[in-house]
Amino acid sequence: MIDKLAYERELAERGYNLICGADEVGRGPLAGPVVCAAVIMPLKDVVEGVDDSKKLSAKKREYLAEVIKERAVSWAICRVEPSIIDEINILNATKLCMKNAVESLAVKPDFLITDGNMKLDVTVPQRSIVKGDALSYSIGAASIIAKVYRDKLMDDYAKEYPEYLFDKNKGYGTKVHIDALIRSGICPVHRRSFVKKWL
Repeated sequence: MIDKLAYERELAERGYNLICGADEVGRGPLAGPVVCAAVIMPLKDVVEGVDDSKKLSAKKREYLAEVIKERAVSWAICRVEPSIIDEINILNATKLCMKNAVESLAVKPDFLITDGNMKLDVTVPQRSIVKGDALSYSIGAASIIAKVYRDKLMDDYAKEYPEYLFDKNKGYGTKVHIDALIRSGICPVHRRSFVKKWL
């Protein structure tokens, strides 16, 4: 069984007390923003069940997101819109989004751990962990609140642009979504750089 607090304990032993986990949701979809969350969790009052958000049911994620936000020392969510993704590309948009989330925290962290393999332009010492959302409690917590936020956003977009069924596909390139794209063209929340091959 994975010890999801191993990274945090190691950092705490080195004297870091405000450890921030950060993660992104929505790098791959054809529509909607990329969303990033940053969260500083207390290590003595652990929320049971925190894991990579993709492994959890929607109901479980929604429940955990509320508990995480209640118990967090500090949390923040930021988004970068499709027009910016088109302008600076998804990698740079993700880095910008994650940086903005970290810098939006009401409490400044003393160490940052992020999911994936990217270095952020922040003054806080940092470490990135591949598959961090499944290996680190703090990153897992960030992944949950980011995914719940983005899923709700895509559900709202589904009411505005019903033909794309965003509530079902969350903007990802399912067959139904691509068929709707070919039939109806793009809507304002599509990433033009992602969908141009179907237009």
